[in-house]
Amino acid sequence: MTSLLPLCYSLCVHAPVTPPIIDPELLMLAYRSGIFPMADHRDDPEIFWVEPRKRAILPLDGFHLSRSLARTLRRGRFSVTCNAAFAEVMEACAAPRRDGSGESWISHRIAASYQRLHELGQAHSLECWRDDEHGTPRLVGGLYGVGFDRVFCGESMFSRVPDASKVALAWLVAALCRAGTQLLDCQFITSHLASLGAVEISQKRYVGLLRAAQEPYSGVGVAAGARDGDGLGAGVGVAAGEAAGDGDGDALGLAAGFAALLAAAAGSSSSPGNFIAQSLTQTS
Repeated sequence: MTSLLPLCYSLCVHAPVTPPIIDPELLMLAYRSGIFPMADHRDDPEIFWVEPRKRAILPLDGFHLSRSLARTLRRGRFSVTCNAAFAEVMEACAAPRRDGSGESWISHRIAASYQRLHELGQAHSLECWRDDEHGTPRLVGGLYGVGFDRVFCGESMFSRVPDASKVALAWLVAALCRAGTQLLDCQFITSHLASLGAVEISQKRYVGLLRAAQEPYSGVGVAAGARDGDGLGAGVGVAAGEAAGDGDGDALGLAAGFAALLAAAAGSSSSPGNFIAQSLTQTS
């Protein structure tokens, strides 16, 4: 009888080894220090830590709501959810771009690491859905990121139909304002983000804003700090703390901010999209 031992030994030796996820505590420490991981391609088992010289942020009181985007929000073309399909959003963000713009930096190892953060309540997603011809909701856009204290670090977003990622970002800004967030990090500036109000600052300036958003709430925080020198008006200052609704200015986090946003829209006798369009028009 032929022995199977050589075959088993060969399979064991040559089977691919799945690299361990990034330790969640290390990953959160990196974000709190202004650093984040990337990979060279989807199947890359290695990661490298990035500390850009220039950093993109989106001031929460400076979101550019165009007339066309406001119309899209008011018409309710998309249903928007929070943390309903985190893994699917990450997978869509990591998929090859239609314009063939190159390999995704979201490796399988990075995706697994953020999935673990999501399970720990430290990574979140927003999803945009639209019914197909059979009336079945289909995921057509969304974004994900990491949240802590009064900070949200946006990682990536995707869109399968026009305006889906813009709608997700508009909901994100509105929910973060409701949550008492002060700093929305976008990592790198792009023309798309710039058209929505993102600005580029030095990494040194970013770290200062990051530290302020992690300190005990003072009623000033990032908003005044950004206006001092940069004139960016980043954050929402006292208004954000009041919006949190707990009296001490502690941030609620994206999921709670999203729920509070829906509750406020329901109390206004307005559709969520119309309520968000109105609120963003008032703050931008």
